[in-house]
Order: sequence, then structure tokens, then C-alpha cells
Amino acid sequence: MKVLHHARIYTLDAHQPVASALVVEGERVAAVGDERLVEDFAHAERQDMAGGVILPGLSDAHLHLQQYALGLRKVDCQTRTLDECLRRVQARARATRAGEWILGHGWDQNLWGQWPTAADLDRVAPNHPTFLTARSLHAAWVNGAALKQAGLDTASADPPNGRIQRDQHGRPTGILLEAAMERVSRLIPAPGVEEIASAIEQAQPSLWQVGLTGVHDFDRREAFLALQKLHAEERLRLRVTKSLPLELLDLAIGLGLRSGFGDDWLRIGSVKVFLDGALGPHTAAMFQPYEGEPHNLGMLNMDGEQLFEQARRAAQAGLSLAVHAIGDRANHEALNAYEQLRLYEQENGLPPLRHRIEHVQLLHPDDARRLAQLNVVASMQPIHAISDMEMAERYWGERTRLAYAWRSQLEAGARLAFGSDAPVEAPNPFWGLHAAVTRRRPEASSPGWHPEQCLTLQQALEGFTRGAAYAAGMEGRLGKLAPGFLADLIVLERDPFACEPDELRALRPSAVMIGGAWVF
Repeated sequence: MKVLHHARIYTLDAHQPVASALVVEGERVAAVGDERLVEDFAHAERQDMAGGVILPGLSDAHLHLQQYALGLRKVDCQTRTLDECLRRVQARARATRAGEWILGHGWDQNLWGQWPTAADLDRVAPNHPTFLTARSLHAAWVNGAALKQAGLDTASADPPNGRIQRDQHGRPTGILLEAAMERVSRLIPAPGVEEIASAIEQAQPSLWQVGLTGVHDFDRREAFLALQKLHAEERLRLRVTKSLPLELLDLAIGLGLRSGFGDDWLRIGSVKVFLDGALGPHTAAMFQPYEGEPHNLGMLNMDGEQLFEQARRAAQAGLSLAVHAIGDRANHEALNAYEQLRLYEQENGLPPLRHRIEHVQLLHPDDARRLAQLNVVASMQPIHAISDMEMAERYWGERTRLAYAWRSQLEAGARLAFGSDAPVEAPNPFWGLHAAVTRRRPEASSPGWHPEQCLTLQQALEGFTRGAAYAAGMEGRLGKLAPGFLADLIVLERDPFACEPDELRALRPSAVMIGGAWVF
């Protein structure tokens, strides 16, 4: 047992919002109060926090843990210019044996003002098949060697829910959108479970260092296997709520898996369904065309009726749904399916599960209040707004008044769960807090983008704590510091409630506790 005292503790517990001491017994908080706890628990180990600030541990409610961890080993393609990215690929090629794959992540053609091509990569890595994922993870850039291995040429047809970008002669340019990425990615030697587990284990400190004590993971089967291995070997030191991909729904039903199965370290979350693409590659499903692209409505993978059929089967088995929806049409179809699903749950005596929409980046005005009405969690990523704002203005125009609309959702009564979508964005939740409070980039001093959607720090912080806990079905033991709750907390040297909003982005914890043990 230990007493943490001489601190300013923001508990996020309405019954006792601020305290100066708390008692940790085993994995849980035993008591919260003032300095008198030091005497009340005189037998406990005293730990003087030297006036530091304590917050509940932060959770990232949407992250791709395997991709993030393995991505730390890939070429960093998030550069301001195409030439700089090519220089990095060339440097990796020189250090890699001919014929071996070069993998990278993070490029964004919107920053470069042009789509890159296979020919660009052929100049710097002619002897290595190369596969570089876009920052959005909804497009890939490959070279001639990769195209050749995949057998992609002018005669190749676009796959369902995917597109091969072509030049004026019909030849593949080297850009593969959505499902077309799989034509090449399936050729890349897959990392084994031990390699994935090792990468995740090595990535854990980088997440602790930014204040994360838990994540909701949206990678696939191999990630789940790796997480189970880490957990069995007591190497998992993050709390993970693990989604399941739609393609495993039949297996999950057959095994009798349910949302919430597991323990406080690793538990089943929702079944993940992709309804559309993303803004970056212009594949998010829209009611009206992208500005300047009169024939482009994005890609809709299924409509509301088709989604309901999947959702009904999942709900019967006790599995909640997490639907990826970015464009206004995709969100509309998701909400239509959830409306049918809530009625189905009620008529069949099923519990109202913690269903979610992931991203909720653009809503039609008629749909703005429907998440709250249907008790669907708005799982959103504040950092996306400041990354995407110029692109959103360019391609969505006036529709952006309901883009990334956190305050509108909160005021309507929806529950917010915040994350980063790493490796699409950096997983640092303080960057997310800054984005939610200011809606402007760190170098900007003007009012934020659609400032009417800004949140208070308290509201934003709850998205990374109580909201994430609710989405995971763990609101009875995570998300705040109160007796009986898990002792997951972070220590800051500066008070985020006392600093300027623009200073939030630079905050870092000096210590992190998970389950009563200091991990950082």
C-alpha cells in the first residue's frame, strides 16, 4: 500500500473533483482525500509528489497497435516534400539487400500538391519492391517491381471497393486505393506473431511516455494473437480493448465470444466494419460530389440495410459494432442501420450494446442529433481536424460546418470517446487535447477552424478518460480516480488547467502508474 500525497489531483469524479492525496492498495485506489490520509494510513509507504498534478490515465479510443508498433521500424514518409521522402527511401534501399521489400508509411499527396508515381520510386529503389502506405492508411504507393510481382498492368480490373489509379493510357500509376492495396500487400512476407508481439512490447514505453495507459486496438487477427501472447507472458502493460474484424464475425459467433469478454488487461471490444474510405484519397462516401470532382462520390462499401444484417447477427451473439464512417453518406447509412438495430434489440429482449461510429468526420445536418438519440458512441479523433482542415475546406466546402463537430455532438447528448488513429496521426493525447480545445495548428495564433466546435479542457479530457472507458464497458473501474477504481494515473509537473491552451501540446508526464505499479 502507498499514499501519494502533496499533489493536485484532478479525479474526474463529480463527487470529489479535486484532492491532494490518494491511497493505492494493490491494483486499485483505496481512498482519495486530503493530507490527512497520510496519518490515516500511517503504515503505508509515503510517496511525496512534490506538488505535481495527477490525472487519471489517458486512453486512446482508436489506435492501430500492430501498425503503429511495426511502423516505428518503417521508412518515415511523412515529409513536406516528395523529394525528401524519395531521399529517405533511397537511403533505406542502400541499406537493404536487393530483392527485399522496402516498407514505409505516412505520405500525403495533399501536402505535396501531386500524386507520386511508381516511376518516382523506380529512380531511387529500382531493385527493391516497395510498398508505402499513405497517412490515411487508405492508399498505397508502390514501384514498378511491386506492380510486376502483383501482375498489375493495363488489363487488370479494379477489385470490389478498390481502385487502381491509372494514367491516360490506362497503365497503373503506382497508386492503389482502398481494397486495391491488397493486390500488393498480400505479397509482402507477413511478420510472425512473435515479431508483432516484440514490436508491441517495444512500443509500449513510447505510449506511456505520452500518458497513455490504455488503448482500443483496431488491427486484425495477428494483433490479437500477439496481444494474447504478451498477456500470457505478463509482458502486456497497457490495457487493451480489442476489436475484431468483420471477416472474423462467423468465427467469433461460433466460439461464443462476446463484447467485454476478457479481463482488465485484454478484453473483446466491438466488431469493426468499414463503410467507406477516407478524405485524403477522396474515397469517403458522400451525398454530393467532392468539390472540383463532379463525378466522385467516394466509395460506399455497403448500405444501411446490408450493415443492419451484419449488425443483427453480431448483436444476437452479444457483440457490439464499431463502424468506420467518414463521409456524410457513410454516416447516414450507419445511423440508419443503428436505428433498425436498436429496434431489433428492444423487440428481441437483447441488451443495448455499446455500438460506436469511428471518426464521424462529416454529418448531414439531418443526422446531427441521431448519435445521441440512438445512444451511439461518437468515437472521434480531434487531431484529425487540424491535420485535415485545409483539405476538408477544399473538397467539402460549406459542408465543413458539421465536420469534426465535437461540441455539436456533446451538446446533443452523445458520448465522446477520443483517440488518435495512430499511425495515421501521432498517438500523443496532449496533441489531441490541444486540437480539441483550440482547433488550430500549433504555429497558428488566429481563432481556430470553426471555433464554435471547440471544447473546454474538462470536456476534452473526459473524451480520453471517462468517454473511452464507457465505450469499452469499463466505466465502473476506469476513467476516474475514485475508491475501487483501477490505479491508472499520470503525473505532470505543470497543471493543464492553469496553463495557456497553446501550451497543452508540450505537456508530458513525469511518471505513469498502471494497476498500482509505476511503469514510467
